[in-house]
Amino acid sequence: MNRNDLLQFVRTHRMAVQASVSPTATPQAAVVGIVVTDDLHVFFDTLDGSRKAQNLRHNGRIAFVIGGPANGEERTVQYEGVADRPIGEELERLKELYFSRFPDGRERERWPGLIYVRVQPIWIRYNDYSRTPPEIVEFDLGDSGRLVQR
Repeated sequence: MNRNDLLQFVRTHRMAVQASVSPTATPQAAVVGIVVTDDLHVFFDTLDGSRKAQNLRHNGRIAFVIGGPANGEERTVQYEGVADRPIGEELERLKELYFSRFPDGRERERWPGLIYVRVQPIWIRYNDYSRTPPEIVEFDLGDSGRLVQR
C-alpha cells in the first residue's frame, strides 16, 4: 500500500463515519458523504447547527473511518485530521468536486445553514484484515509537512 493506492481506496467510498468531541468531552459520530482531494483532504457538507459543526467550531480535530462496515469488507482507513471551512476560489473548487460525486448537493446548497468542511490529514492508517498476515500501513505528516508513509 503506497500513497496512490491509499488515495484510490478512499475514493471508492462515498460515505465515512466521522467523529468529533464536544466542549464537554462528549463523543459524537455520524455518517457523512465525502470526497477526497489529491492531497488526501476530506471534504463534506453539514448543517451549521449540527453537533459535528458545533464541536468543530470548538475543536477542529476530527476522525473518520472509511470502509469496513459491509459484510466481508475487512479493509478500512482510520483518518485523523484538522477541519477548517474553506473560502473563495478554494471553496468553489472543492464544491465542484463534491457536486461531481453528489449532484444533489447543488440543491442542498440552498438549505439555510449549510456549511462545507475540509479536513487536512495528520495521521492515516490503512488496515487490510482480509490478508494473512494483515497489511497495516501508517502515514503521517513528516518533517516536510507532507503526508508520508511510515
